Amino acid sequence: MNIARIEPFVIVNKLDTPFYFSQWQYDIRKICIVKVTLEDGTYGWGEGYGPAGVIKAGIEFFTPFLLGREALGHEVIWQEMYHRSLDYARSGTLQAAISAIDVALWDIKGKLLGQPVSVLLGGVKNPIIEPYATGLYFTKVDNLEEELVSEALHYKREGFKAIKMKVGLGIKKDVKYVAAIRKAIGTDMRLMIDANHAYNYREALELAQKVSLYDISWFEEPVSPEDYEGYRRLRENTTMPIAGGECEYLKFGFKRLLENECVDIVQPDICACGGLTEAKGIATLAKAYSKDVVPHTWGTWIAISAATHFVGNLDENPGRMYNDLPTMELDRTENALRDEVTQHSLKLGNGLLHVPKTPGLGVDVDMDALEKYREREIDRDEASFEIRT
Repeated sequence: MNIARIEPFVIVNKLDTPFYFSQWQYDIRKICIVKVTLEDGTYGWGEGYGPAGVIKAGIEFFTPFLLGREALGHEVIWQEMYHRSLDYARSGTLQAAISAIDVALWDIKGKLLGQPVSVLLGGVKNPIIEPYATGLYFTKVDNLEEELVSEALHYKREGFKAIKMKVGLGIKKDVKYVAAIRKAIGTDMRLMIDANHAYNYREALELAQKVSLYDISWFEEPVSPEDYEGYRRLRENTTMPIAGGECEYLKFGFKRLLENECVDIVQPDICACGGLTEAKGIATLAKAYSKDVVPHTWGTWIAISAATHFVGNLDENPGRMYNDLPTMELDRTENALRDEVTQHSLKLGNGLLHVPKTPGLGVDVDMDALEKYREREIDRDEASFEIRT
């Protein structure tokens, strides 16, 4: 079964309610997805995480080398793309382009063999996942604390057992909002904080010490992803688990992160780090260091489903945080590109996510909705890069 077409699409939607985090504000969601079609008409969907237009260009760069290739030989195809990009981009958006194509090929493989991707990864070890709700971004409102508390309680009513909130507005404000949310949700719900590398080591340490009273399950991206020493020192000087990795690429990037004792929790983004093929190797590497693996997930149901199948296959690591069920990120912010363009077979209820049993990823795309949100030339002046979570 050979590859006949590779079609990247950039989809864009202006948000009804703009939101921001520690770095800047966003009012637009913009995502690159890709459809890979075989000669017999079988197709699969993939997605890249990062600046959508650049990822689209990366997919177009790889396409001439992949047309006519055997789709089931996805590791051979992965190696071809990796070597083609090695001189230019050992990390970054070309790796996200590789990831998008790789995820689509896994979707195809599942459809051809009539099996879910999780089974093809080696089997379903975790049929049920306890995802955490990602939200609690900052908005331009008169009473941000009241808004954040209301949102956190909404997730609790939905059945989520854990939520992740943003920090990075300044230590005094961060502590105030963390305290308010912890008081509102009580002690039976896990709470994580994410600075999106807003702080240096000294600031991150001060914040970690001041919020440690509020039972924080992990502190995500406390410092710059390039500051391996800052990560290591923070782990040495706080008992709070440290998480990171969404800005790392390939097993080589995660090897640096682990060798430098930077994190307790490894967070590869499957749609950026090299796809499912590379993520499986990253998980093995993390296990060798006795680290937890909790994938960063953002975008459409294509990305979410890929992460679900991945977590469904994960081994139980000795250092795993959660005694009963594995976890993963589940974005709950406004996203019409996720909710209207992509369709899925995932079952979510009472804070639990069930690994799909349908062939492939268990996702598809509404082509009418895709055309509705497809980027036009006029959109480009107002479109912005995708947000990190």
